[in-house]
Amino acid sequence: MIRILPFPLLSLLLWLAWMLLNGFSWGHALLGLLLALLLPLATRPFWPNVPRLRNLPRLLRFLALVHWDIVVANLTVALLILRSPRRLRPAFVELPLALTDDFAITVLMSTISLTPGTVSADVSEDRATLLIHVLDVDDPEALVAEIKQRYERPLKEIFEC
Repeated sequence: MIRILPFPLLSLLLWLAWMLLNGFSWGHALLGLLLALLLPLATRPFWPNVPRLRNLPRLLRFLALVHWDIVVANLTVALLILRSPRRLRPAFVELPLALTDDFAITVLMSTISLTPGTVSADVSEDRATLLIHVLDVDDPEALVAEIKQRYERPLKEIFEC
């Protein structure tokens, strides 16, 4: 049996986003509701392993942390580029993964790529190692420890506990 709302939270977020982007009118409310119901139903076959959220308060803290880190990293990268771009120490760093869930690994890769100065370059076939390109790094081991503590550990608590 097909559920009418396979992803109720996604439907709610789609409807809210529609309303915020288009302003409130009865026509937009109805069209947004129709899209919020139909889009999750139409994309359901593309979600074979639906991620399970285990810790909502931790997710909210994680999102706040990532937003803060993006702002700080933007300022840091701007200062690095403006001050001394020739003294940058770019490097590829391997991050051993403790995460096992594909969705959690994807969120970690996206988080790293969203933070200016770092880009997720590749993940090993066995999902055990993540290759990261860093714009400026003096201690790769410290960077790995920081990413594991700031991003990977919370994601493990949010999606895998």
